[in-house]
Amino acid sequence: MTELKEFKLPDVGEGLTEADIVAWHVKPGDRVEVNQIIVEIETAKAVVELPSPWDGTVARLLAEEGQTVDVGVPIIAIEVTGAGSAAVPAEPVVAADKTDDSERSVVPAPTTGDKPPERQAVLVGYGVKASSTTRRARKAASQAPEEVQVPAARALAKPPVRRLAKDLGISLTGLAGTGPDGSITRDDVQRAAGGTQFRSEKELVENGSRAATLAAAPKTASPADEERIPVRGVRKHMAAAMVSSAFTAPHVTEFLQVDVTETMAAVRRTRGLPEYADVRVSPLLFVARALLVAVRRHPLVNSSWDASAQEIVVKHHVNLGIAVASERGLLVPNIKHAGDLSLPELAASLHELAETARAGRATPADLAGGTITITNVGVFGVDAGTPILTPGEAAILAFGQVRDTPWVVDGQLAVRQACTLSLSFDHRIIDGELGSAALRDVGAMLEDPVRMLAWS
Repeated sequence: MTELKEFKLPDVGEGLTEADIVAWHVKPGDRVEVNQIIVEIETAKAVVELPSPWDGTVARLLAEEGQTVDVGVPIIAIEVTGAGSAAVPAEPVVAADKTDDSERSVVPAPTTGDKPPERQAVLVGYGVKASSTTRRARKAASQAPEEVQVPAARALAKPPVRRLAKDLGISLTGLAGTGPDGSITRDDVQRAAGGTQFRSEKELVENGSRAATLAAAPKTASPADEERIPVRGVRKHMAAAMVSSAFTAPHVTEFLQVDVTETMAAVRRTRGLPEYADVRVSPLLFVARALLVAVRRHPLVNSSWDASAQEIVVKHHVNLGIAVASERGLLVPNIKHAGDLSLPELAASLHELAETARAGRATPADLAGGTITITNVGVFGVDAGTPILTPGEAAILAFGQVRDTPWVVDGQLAVRQACTLSLSFDHRIIDGELGSAALRDVGAMLEDPVRMLAWS
């Protein structure tokens, strides 16, 4: 006996209400197995892979790539054979991030009579509910399975084309496609929307009087001349967070120009050491170490403001956030307990963090719990900026580009490598004296890296 089951978008353990469909890994007609990855979704924090809760055959995809879906809405229909003996519950609880095999756990299957329980490997966070320890009773043989309403097969079109059709109010259903395999193209959508537009010079000649009228009319921009990008997922979350931070915490930004010639020399020497052979050593490593030492000397810069309790919460651990530009928007993953790491360990962590974030593999845990942040605007060829605080933090340091600069050394003009540091801080917590002291300390350690050893 077969049964058509719908898999509903789960709350992946973050208390979220919606997610975007990023990419389907299956299509109608494909066979799927329990725990096989079937779809990638994007929440407000990260991209998450969801596994199949059943063995069976994909009947329909009920949500399109790029579509925003509310938690609890069906996203895929799977035809399950012998549904009464499925290896996992009919309504599993899913909270699956990208997890390797070492993070799998084993959950005992329900027992029937005296038969010993079987054990089924499932992803962490993906298994039976605490109150669900017995299998549901099978339906009587004479009872027909409940029918599920499945929408008709969707038109073949890429997400940008679907967005254009939505903006123009064009239904793709029944629209003839001229693209590969009959797919609908932008021209097809524009042709369907442009009944009053002329598509060739020949038509203009054949309709001279009307063409002249159109030519005399003022030209206005059409929807086809614009591109609209939906604000979803990480970008939506970050936009809301930045607005909240900018209009909640009173920001102050101070600037300091620093001679980093000695630091750049230290970077070059460090790259040749065997302890750093497998990681990329950059000036950011020394900036990060300098900030960690400055935090140890001025603990209040590593704190947060508790508005409800009217208290300043000083953190005695440093989860160092690094702002990373990714295709999904600005991400700020953080290195947990960065102050406890040796310099080689910090270098390896910085390298891994950047690679993971740019590849879109940062998990919600990577992005949560930061206490202070660095943003490296120098990689974009920028000298300085006024960075906005990461919500819940009291300070953020911007590191500008390093450039050859005229500099006075021992009364003589010389060419030195210099950069500008910008420190934004929450003025409710950090006053000008404390902010200046912390920024000055970071600058002093970058001018003379030996100070990092003396002050550590």
